[in-house]
Amino acid sequence: MSKEIKGIIVSRLIVLVSLILVPIAIFSIYNLAGFNLWYSNDPVLTLVVIKIVCPFIFSVSWLFFLILFITRFAQTLDDFDKTISVVPSRLKFFYGINAIYIMLIFIFPVITPVISILSFASMAWRLTTFRKERWEEDTKISTITWIMMALASIVPIFCAASVLPGFFALTDFLWYDIWLPMLPYLFSISYSLFTALAIGSFILLIYNSGISEYEQLWVDSSKKESVWNIKILEVFLFGFFLFLDIYQYDIIDLFYMVGFILIIITSVVNFFQGKSKVKSFKSHLFGYIIAAVFIGSNVIFSTSEISQFLTVWSLILSAVLYIFVFFYTFYKAE
Repeated sequence: MSKEIKGIIVSRLIVLVSLILVPIAIFSIYNLAGFNLWYSNDPVLTLVVIKIVCPFIFSVSWLFFLILFITRFAQTLDDFDKTISVVPSRLKFFYGINAIYIMLIFIFPVITPVISILSFASMAWRLTTFRKERWEEDTKISTITWIMMALASIVPIFCAASVLPGFFALTDFLWYDIWLPMLPYLFSISYSLFTALAIGSFILLIYNSGISEYEQLWVDSSKKESVWNIKILEVFLFGFFLFLDIYQYDIIDLFYMVGFILIIITSVVNFFQGKSKVKSFKSHLFGYIIAAVFIGSNVIFSTSEISQFLTVWSLILSAVLYIFVFFYTFYKAE
């Protein structure tokens, strides 16, 4: 069942916001990143191709793709949320941001040309076959349709060839000059948030007789009462832990270890109590795999001996798993 906030379906709202943000993001990238044409130094041609034609073509492509699969995307978000419902909120926050960032700098540039070519070819196909009332498996596509699809793909292929070399340089800059220097601050915020939510989840675990806040999907509605004093406590603890972390008080490591232990206990109890209390309870295998990878990564990150190499690759592997589950959910969505 889709989540709603005051009657608004969250997944559909996210898709709607994406329809607005994607073109803005694409035009911002091409107008601020300083792309250059590899085949020309003409400033006028660079302005036209890089700042106008390419972002326009790619924006139209993504809008067409999102609108074409708008219901499927909304369903994917709902299913994905259920799949990772066993992952603690703090872990969703940090690794979700990490996955989105890695997807934007590594996957988005690669798939955008493909999406663009497929979208324009699909537009041509639809324009030349819209009068076709019925399609069978052995229905042949006319030569005119194939020609129109090929012609429609010329412009996005040209745009892709024009900007791909610049995208690789942009990816290198975003990763080494922006993302890696930001990691220590994100870790401090993430660990503090995780520890505060772990304590709150453990309290709610006791209050709800064995099922914590992120397992309430299967709990009777009467047990979903908001406990504002616990929420206020979580906010206070988050600020307190962040203060200890920023000013490097050694006692913060003890709090982090307590939070880690509590979230392990909470996850295990959620699984077994959910099975015993709710007949319709389903353990989402992918969700628990993600939780195991995330929690294992936290153990690695908490040791001062870990090298930068392992830290970076742990982030990449966690993000890849997160992204894989999303695309797999999209593929399997009805």
